[in-house]
Amino acid sequence: MHREPRSREFYVLAVFFALFVVFLYGPLSAILVLSFQGPNGGLTFPLNGVSLHWFANLLETQAVGDFGGSFRRSLALGLMVMVVTVLVSLLAGLAFRRKFVGATPLFYLSVASLVVPSIIISLGIGVLFQQLGLQPAWYSSAFGAHLTWTLPFGVLIMFAVFNRFSPAYEEAARDLGATAWQTFLHVVLPMIAPSLIGVGLFGFSLSYDEFARTLMTSGTYNTLPLEIYGMTTNVTTPVLYALGTVTTLFSFLVIVATVGAIVYLNRRRTRA
Repeated sequence: MHREPRSREFYVLAVFFALFVVFLYGPLSAILVLSFQGPNGGLTFPLNGVSLHWFANLLETQAVGDFGGSFRRSLALGLMVMVVTVLVSLLAGLAFRRKFVGATPLFYLSVASLVVPSIIISLGIGVLFQQLGLQPAWYSSAFGAHLTWTLPFGVLIMFAVFNRFSPAYEEAARDLGATAWQTFLHVVLPMIAPSLIGVGLFGFSLSYDEFARTLMTSGTYNTLPLEIYGMTTNVTTPVLYALGTVTTLFSFLVIVATVGAIVYLNRRRTRA
């Protein structure tokens, strides 16, 4: 069977994709390798032995840095942002299914924060809290700053979902005597559940990794990205690489769990 030769554009795109993969996973691979330095290893190649010493060192009390506390704060903040992002995005998607006065200005106002530099938003929220006599903290000012980043994405995703959602399913449910709440709970929600899980993952990951919008709003206690940034000027051992490896693996586990939940819901809906 004769196969047509590849076009020049194919090879250009292939080279571009290969470079993209190298730039994306190359630094992660370097961090992963360096985290297995021996007890006497440093921050550079070549490896001085191979061990799990620096992973065990993460569990010990550090002279500089608070790994456990910063991780718990980032995890709690990410979960808070995730829940609010899912709820508000869902409600916004439902509300914008019908036209109402001021819908267009409200839409552009809700996504305007995407085009504003993150550090400006962080600085503005931090200054506002100080002017109001309030102490910035990760659970208040940083929480609001992260929502300005996650909500626009969540709203846009739900808009796309509902634009493809046929109202015929809801009409059929109402014809069978279902109330508005029963229609939403038993018809609409199961169909959009995978998309809601995706919005939740998006909100959590954006918040968990956010640096710029947390810089001026976290208050006294750092989140994990701020803690890692602060450690780059103080920590001179591979424990920093071990921390990077652990947090990266945690992020991948969250993604895998989310994808698994989406696949399960899709299969369950198909069988039903």
